[in-house]
Amino acid sequence: MPSSKPEELSKLRDTLHRQRYSPTVIQNYCLYAGQFLAYLEERAIDLRDVTPDLVAEYLRHAVRQFQKDRGRAPGSNWASIPRSGIYALMRSALPEWPPVPPATTEAERVAREVCDQYERWLQAERGLAEPSITALMWEARHFCKWFVQRYGKAGFADLSVRDIDAYMDVRAPGLTRKSLKDVAERLRGFLRHLHRCKLHPNDLSGHVIAPLLYAYEGIPSILTAEQIAAVLELAGQDSSPLGLRDHAILQLLANYGFRSGEVGRLQIEDINWRADTIRVQRSKSNATDVLPLMEPVGEAILRYLRAGRPETDARTVFLRSRAPYQAMKAGGLYCVVKRRLAVAGIELVGKRGPHIFRHARAVSMLRASTPRKIIGDVLGHRSSESIAPYLKLATEDLRAIAIELPGREVRQ
Repeated sequence: MPSSKPEELSKLRDTLHRQRYSPTVIQNYCLYAGQFLAYLEERAIDLRDVTPDLVAEYLRHAVRQFQKDRGRAPGSNWASIPRSGIYALMRSALPEWPPVPPATTEAERVAREVCDQYERWLQAERGLAEPSITALMWEARHFCKWFVQRYGKAGFADLSVRDIDAYMDVRAPGLTRKSLKDVAERLRGFLRHLHRCKLHPNDLSGHVIAPLLYAYEGIPSILTAEQIAAVLELAGQDSSPLGLRDHAILQLLANYGFRSGEVGRLQIEDINWRADTIRVQRSKSNATDVLPLMEPVGEAILRYLRAGRPETDARTVFLRSRAPYQAMKAGGLYCVVKRRLAVAGIELVGKRGPHIFRHARAVSMLRASTPRKIIGDVLGHRSSESIAPYLKLATEDLRAIAIELPGREVRQ
């Protein structure tokens, strides 16, 4: 087998350089990747046949070789850098890695085909946003995996109501009533698909039992105007690249109430500096809205672009602070909010992610008697009914101004 080691290492080096890794990291990654390629060449293993299990086997071999060469065991985290270098090599060399393991049984193969068909239908027929499809597909694949492991049968013709109850029992522990209701709704969608495609004779979606939730029964976490001001002030005092990025993100959340996905997908082209507008693609509807660019938001983003954003070809506004400089995901935005709340000494009961700024923005507009239509336009709601959950937050103000009326206690 002819060696492709120089070619693969050159490709890896170019990839890491484009992703703005430091020279030291590039050198270390290429060193360990080269050793791994030599290991594969000695054993006549093609790069396309490499799996995560094979990488783990090689790392155990590398640890033994380290002990042999140096007479001592490496540190407990020593393998993390070689592993990262090898994974970077595989991602640069192959179109998809880690590879999806092949189906080992007929039942598993059929289940995968059904899920792939369901995903194509969601994309082509329903036209749902990517986050919605991801959530639906996670539930569908999780259910299929559970069903195959439970029975090992190919197909879903024998699926029963008892099986659905058993699956919901498996999913229930650790979930809130709201989360369990979401699981039920996602499962109903997949069961309807099975019936629609004649993979099951009956529509079992009506047999999925979910908790009964009363409309607007829970009050979400919310920040006060003073708390938001404190968070923004402290974040604005941090002039590091991380601080400039976090401050710009918090300004967007506080002034527009954007969802985390809307912040994460924001592109440089979405900001029109001449017209003072900002374009946002809504996470749930995929609709595009153009809003006025508020001065504090524009200034914060401009400072980040000039002095905090890494030099990269990526067009996404907000990037990871470390290489590879990729778009931030929902988990990264959650960490930004959590970290800045902690710096400001703010402790909330319940959720503390980016959505709490959305709640606060909605309530501030309601308190200012802003028409529901305008609130819906700012928050990206297509129906004014979607504003109703925020009304209960605004009515909490009544408690503070309520007058205690004198009266006698009525005894039974």
